[in-house]
Amino acid sequence: MSATGSLLSDLECRACCTRADPAGPAGVCPTCGQALLATYDLDRLEPNAWRRGLSGREPSLWKYAELLPVAATESIASLGEPTTPVIPLGAGAEFAGIDLLLKDDGGLPTGSFKARGMAVAVSRAREIGLRRLYVPSAGNAGVALAAYGARAGVRVRIYLPEDTPAPMKAAARGYGAEVRLLPGTLREVGAEARRAEQGSGSFDMSTMREPYRVEGKKTMGLEIYERMSPDRMPDAIVYPTGGGTGLVGMYKAFSELRQLGLLEKAPRLVAVQPAGCAPIVRALREGSPRAEPWESPSTIAPGLLVPAPFASERVLEAVRGSGGTGVTVSDSEIARAVGELARRHGISASPEGAATYAALPSLVREQRLRAGERVLLYNTGSGLPFVGAAWPGRDEPPSP
Repeated sequence: MSATGSLLSDLECRACCTRADPAGPAGVCPTCGQALLATYDLDRLEPNAWRRGLSGREPSLWKYAELLPVAATESIASLGEPTTPVIPLGAGAEFAGIDLLLKDDGGLPTGSFKARGMAVAVSRAREIGLRRLYVPSAGNAGVALAAYGARAGVRVRIYLPEDTPAPMKAAARGYGAEVRLLPGTLREVGAEARRAEQGSGSFDMSTMREPYRVEGKKTMGLEIYERMSPDRMPDAIVYPTGGGTGLVGMYKAFSELRQLGLLEKAPRLVAVQPAGCAPIVRALREGSPRAEPWESPSTIAPGLLVPAPFASERVLEAVRGSGGTGVTVSDSEIARAVGELARRHGISASPEGAATYAALPSLVREQRLRAGERVLLYNTGSGLPFVGAAWPGRDEPPSP
């Protein structure tokens, strides 16, 4: 067996300070039921040498192996996860001279950023001997688990809301996963999935209910740092927020880089949610320690239809700890943004990713983004599964 160089040391619950051994399967904190996060022995890493050495490594998320949890290269179930591009969008007058950039994860395997989390989580699951995995999903996470489960040779069961886009249902089945369709939102689907799987011996790969998907999402922040540091780091990152794992992952990446002395100031993290399902933004506005379930949730962006994010305390910690904020957008604004990104910039964006573009006018108007700042929008997935969707405002011409 060849070692990756992982510096994984243990698992930590930030809610009650419990520490757990990462050697075997781990779900939520055994003491309080909150999320466990991986920690690393950063004292064993020589920061500047590590930073210089990154440029000579294969351009994939696995180049950050020391800060990922997989110990043996033979455990890695890879589909060639590439470093994704940062695309300049320019500094249009309507955005007050902001230097606007977009990081596009639509070219990852299975077409979305969910590949990051599942690549790492499934690889670690295989390493510690798990052979049956399941996940409740709004679509993209289920497709990613199906693909990486096939790559790793493990059995996968996916629970999806009945109204999940047809291409996502077909893709999950195409990778050989068992797919079960259930009524309701992701909250109801998740509860039913966990009830059905109780005692089955299958492991729950849900957002924040196991410790390693967030480590895969952490590579978003590591890629931004490697590409843009030291003098072009964004002042703010605008991120579409459903379960919020990406925010937690990026905040964790920037925190570890600061501990290593490689980063002085982290970007502000801006959470974007649809007006019809915005539990995180509401909690930010009200100063609440956790997000309460959203009543009667609805949106055209399935990945943002998460009315009760698990471990919302960690998501709120990421936004507040970075000095960030939250904002809502309407479904019609999201639909228009999908069209504008395609026609003005040639970018195929999922409705989730387009929500970040839709949020710009209000963020600028309220001076939460300011003239002269460098702002990075995060497109979390390709728009291809949504081609042909009939949304309000979708066919309106772009702004001049």
